[in-house]
Amino acid sequence: MSTQTAPPAPVALPLTRRPGFWAGLAVLALGLAAVSLGALKTRAEPLPKLGALPDFTFTRESGAPWGMSQLRGRPFVANFIFTRCPTICPAFTRRMARIQAETQGYGTGLQLVSFSVDPTYDTPGRLAEYAQRHGANPERWSFLTGDYERLKNTVVDSFKIAMGRESLDEADVMGIFHGNHFVLVDATGQIRGYYDSADDEAFARLLGDLPQLLKP
Repeated sequence: MSTQTAPPAPVALPLTRRPGFWAGLAVLALGLAAVSLGALKTRAEPLPKLGALPDFTFTRESGAPWGMSQLRGRPFVANFIFTRCPTICPAFTRRMARIQAETQGYGTGLQLVSFSVDPTYDTPGRLAEYAQRHGANPERWSFLTGDYERLKNTVVDSFKIAMGRESLDEADVMGIFHGNHFVLVDATGQIRGYYDSADDEAFARLLGDLPQLLKP
């Protein structure tokens, strides 16, 4: 009766001696390097210059004149609201309040500016009440009102943001319209970005872009 010798059991090679190990590791390393370089390139890419703002002066919620003369030398984020707005403005203002909270470390070096698109109704007193209701720090966040046509020219022609009325009836609140983008402006008055306030990704991008304009 013959006997057969069982074939030897395969010996598992250590992971580092397997033929594909080092090749796979090299591919992984190259991939991670490419991702890292891409991220660095994205972070280092300067923000576009989208147009210089002309000088403007309106009236702040405190009653004082306020405009480019006070803002020059400091970046700012602008938005466009009105105090009796029943639709997008409450959320728009809450997002601005969040910017204020998340950028406390910049102090007055970063300004926030809310332009009223309903300036006939939005007197400085009403804007002051609105500012207080939303926790605005007056050293960093200003609310501007003034002559309707001058404000409209600044918002539409300079900031390139929609603003208007569908009727001449001052009581027609639903006939007031305006854009819902934040506008990022650098210390020289150049517009550097537009960000949809209703888009979480765009809002995160705004917060991520701010440090570029606040470098020493």
